[in-house]
Amino acid sequence: KNSLLILRMPPATKPIGLESKPISLFGILLGLGCFVLILLFFRPAGADPAVTKMAAVVILMAVWWVLEPVPFAITAMLPFVLFPLLGLQSGAKIAPAYFNSIIFLFLGGFLIALAMERWNLHRRLAMHVLIFFGRTPALLVLGFMVACAFLSAWISNTATTLAMLPVGMAVLAKLEDSHDSKSLRPLGVSIMLGIAYSCSIGGIATPVGTPPNLAFRAIYAEMFPGAESLTFAQWCFLAMPLSVALLLSAWVILTFWLFRSPKDLKIDRSLLKIELTSLGPLRREEAIVGVIFGLTAVLWVFREPIVLEGLTIPGWQGLLPWATGIDDGTVAIFMAVLLFLLPGRAADTGQRTRLLTASSIAKVPWGIILLFGGGYALARGFQDSGLSNWVAATFFNDFGKMGLLPMVLLTCLVMTVLTEFTSNTPSTQLVLPIVGAAAMAEQIDPLLLMIPATLSASMAFMMPVGTPPNAIVFGTGRVRIIDMVKAGVVLNLVGAVLITLAVLWYFGESLQ
Repeated sequence: KNSLLILRMPPATKPIGLESKPISLFGILLGLGCFVLILLFFRPAGADPAVTKMAAVVILMAVWWVLEPVPFAITAMLPFVLFPLLGLQSGAKIAPAYFNSIIFLFLGGFLIALAMERWNLHRRLAMHVLIFFGRTPALLVLGFMVACAFLSAWISNTATTLAMLPVGMAVLAKLEDSHDSKSLRPLGVSIMLGIAYSCSIGGIATPVGTPPNLAFRAIYAEMFPGAESLTFAQWCFLAMPLSVALLLSAWVILTFWLFRSPKDLKIDRSLLKIELTSLGPLRREEAIVGVIFGLTAVLWVFREPIVLEGLTIPGWQGLLPWATGIDDGTVAIFMAVLLFLLPGRAADTGQRTRLLTASSIAKVPWGIILLFGGGYALARGFQDSGLSNWVAATFFNDFGKMGLLPMVLLTCLVMTVLTEFTSNTPSTQLVLPIVGAAAMAEQIDPLLLMIPATLSASMAFMMPVGTPPNAIVFGTGRVRIIDMVKAGVVLNLVGAVLITLAVLWYFGESLQ
C-alpha cells in the first residue's frame, strides 16, 4: 500500500490507460451516432468542410472520453486514424503530436517520481504533510491546494503537478493502512482534483504564472503599441484575490459538496509522528533523490529570465548561448538520466545498484502518455481545420447587441469551452486579437475583454485533455472522467462568474 499508485505497474496484459472494462454498447453507438449526424447535417455557413469533419471528431472523442466505452488511451489514438481518413491531416503530420517535447517533460517527471517511490522519499514527505495539515480531511485537501497554487504562480503548472502528485499519492497510500479504500475514495478524488485544479488556478495569479498571461502581454503590446498594459503589481492586484476566491470555491465544491468524506474519518497525528520516526534517519539515497527533485524544480523556475516590477532575474539558460534549444523537457530528461547513473545501495540487501534501473521504464504509465498525445493531436486539428476560428467568429460576432456584463461573461464562457479541447496558449493567441478588435469596434477598453479571455484560458477543469494537470491526476486511477466532468462543469461556471465580477470590479471607476 505504500507504493506510489500512479506508478505501480499492473499486470503486463493491462498497462495503465489500456485496462479492460465492460464494453458499453450504448456509449459506442452514441459516439458513432453523433459522429455521423454531424458529418451529415452540420454545415456552418461559409465554413470550410474541414470544420464539419473536425467537429465530428471532437464530439466522438468527447462522448467516448466521458462515457469510456473503450479505454481512454484508445480514444486518444482516434486522430491518428480519423484525420487521414477524413482528409484533415496526414498520419506523418499528426504522429509527432504523440511524442513531442512536452511529452518528454511528463516522462522525465514520472521517472523522478519513480525514484522517490523506490527510495521511500515520498513517504517521508507525506508524513510531514499529514502531520502539518492532517487535522481533518478537508484541511488536508486545503493544504495540498494552497501549496500547489503558490508553486504554480511561479513555475509551470505541469511541473508543479509532477512535483506534488507523488506526495499526495503517498499520503493516500499511508491512510489506506488504517482505513478502508471505500471510505477514503471521496478524499482521494478531492486531493487529486484539488492538486490539478489548484495548479491551474494558481497560474493566473501572476503575469508569469502561465503562458496565456505572457501571450496577453505580447499581443496587447502589438495591437495597441501606444497603450499601457497592466504592470506586474496591477495584474497581481486583480488576479491574486480572484485566484484565492477560485481556490476556496474549488475547495468547498470538492470537499463539502461533491466528494464529502465520512464524518467519522479521523487522522490520528500522533500515530503519524510514530510512523515518521519509524522511517529512521534520512538515508543517503533519499537525500540524493531529494536533491535531484529540488534541483529540477529550481532549474525549471530559473531557466528563463523572470521579469518582476523593476527587477529582472536572469535565467541560467542565458549562460549557455549556444544551447538555445533547451526547454523544460530537456531539463526533466537530463535529471532523470542522472538517476540511472548515480549509485546507491539497496536497503534490504545492501547490494550496489543505481537510483533507477531498467525495470523502472516498465512502470511508466504509457497509457497516460497516449492520452497526452491525443490531446495535442486534437488541439492541432482544432486549429488547422479552422474549427477554432469558426467558434471564435460565431460567438464573438455582433457584440454590440448585448450589454457589457453579458459581453464579458460570454467571453469567459466561450474561452472556457474552447480551452477544454485545445491548448490554452494557441486558444489565447487566436481569441485575443478577435476580442480586442471587437472591443475597439464597440468603443470600449480592450482590456475589459482581453483580460477575461486570458484568465478563462486557464479554466479547463472538465476534461482530462483540457490541461496537463488534469491528465496527470487522471492517470492515478483514483479519478473517473465523470468525477472530473461533474466538478469541472460547476467550477467552469463559477470561474466564468468570478472572472466577470472581478474584471468589472477592477475597472469599475473607468466604466462610470
